[in-house]
Amino acid sequence: MRAGDVEQRLVAAGVELVAEAGDAAVSLREIARRAGVSHGAPRRYFPTHQALLAAIAREGYRKLAAVVAETIGDTRTEPRAAVLALARRYVAFARDEPGMFALMFRHDLLRGNNIGLREESTPLFGVLVGLLRRGGLAEPAARAGALWAALHGIAQLWQWGTLQVVTGLDAPDALLVAAVDAHLPATDARVAS
Repeated sequence: MRAGDVEQRLVAAGVELVAEAGDAAVSLREIARRAGVSHGAPRRYFPTHQALLAAIAREGYRKLAAVVAETIGDTRTEPRAAVLALARRYVAFARDEPGMFALMFRHDLLRGNNIGLREESTPLFGVLVGLLRRGGLAEPAARAGALWAALHGIAQLWQWGTLQVVTGLDAPDALLVAAVDAHLPATDARVAS
């Protein structure tokens, strides 16, 4: 068996385990068992547990990038509509993949490993910056950061059930529209200001 095959099997087993049981349930022994390799095999390919978790999180970024590309694939889409579509898909990703979503944003994985999570996450942020730039906004990186923080907060708080309690809403869409409006108002609102 080639080294690349074993690495891929370990990562695939980790992705499966995160989907089933969340990021806290990921153990080297269980990943090895699911991958059909010895319990010591993960250490031969990933020097630390953190490195294996980062490799699993990288798959989450790749999946989210594919979802984002599919969502806003047409560059002729009006920027605000594209941002709102992206916001909806981001929250849906958090809902549909809660374990992966939690794993992807662990700061201990984003720094101090050689897996390259920044190389996966930075282009996703760049998509949002580009949409805001197309929307004619000054300082699109700062605005994209603020908007992403709002979207991430909505996704996380919705997942925990907090926003449903305090807002009485049955779905997060009104919150997403409000967040997008705050950072990229409709064209007529920008012209009026």
